[in-house]
Parts: sequence; C-alpha cells; structure tokens
Amino acid sequence: MSEAHPGAAQPAAQEPGPEDLKIITLARSARARVTAAEGAAVRDETGRTYAAAAVALPSLRMSALHLAVAMAASSGAATLEAAALVSDGPGPNADDLAAVRDLGPEAVVFHAAPDGTLLATLRA
Repeated sequence: MSEAHPGAAQPAAQEPGPEDLKIITLARSARARVTAAEGAAVRDETGRTYAAAAVALPSLRMSALHLAVAMAASSGAATLEAAALVSDGPGPNADDLAAVRDLGPEAVVFHAAPDGTLLATLRA
C-alpha cells in the first residue's frame, strides 16, 4: 500500500474488516451515483454510516470526506470509528484528515481506488 498524500498521514498496518469494507462500498456508491471525483463514507460509534460525494458547484466546493463528517456531526455522532475515501487522486489531504480527526482522533482512514482496491490505510 502506498502513502496517500505526502506528509498528510502515516500508513498504518490495519486491513479492513467487514464493517470497513461496507464503508468503502458506500463511498464507491456515492461517487458513482453522481459521477463525482471522489466519494467518502464514515462510521460513528454506534455503527451508523454516512456517505457523500464531493460537491463542485460554482459557489460551493466541499470534499467528500468533509461532507461525510459534516453529515455525521449534524446527525449527533459523538465519535467516528473509521472513514473511507474513494478517488482516482492521491488520497485524503491534510484538511480532509483534520475533519475526520475532529470527531475521530483514533479513526482509521482507508483510501481506495474506484474499483475498491485498497490503496492506503492511514492514521494521523
């Protein structure tokens, strides 16, 4: 597995479990549904999941991870256990990881290709 974004995070040695594979699938689906550049999903402490695609409007730009974290926060999630980003790009940047860390300081972040291939497992 490769590091997703130079300096953004350190790779971690954790393979995704069944619940992690679920959020990777949700992120893939969110991305494909609207043909977005990226899709993301997060899982909170109760097992609830939130999936989102990147938004690129003339007056609003939001990464998929930022939006998924915002959805979790606005739904009352206290902490995040895991996050997944699906993209063709280099993976989550420092701002994406910071958003995840706001609710999940110990959350693992999976970066996967559009076909679901795991590219990196990250921790801050």
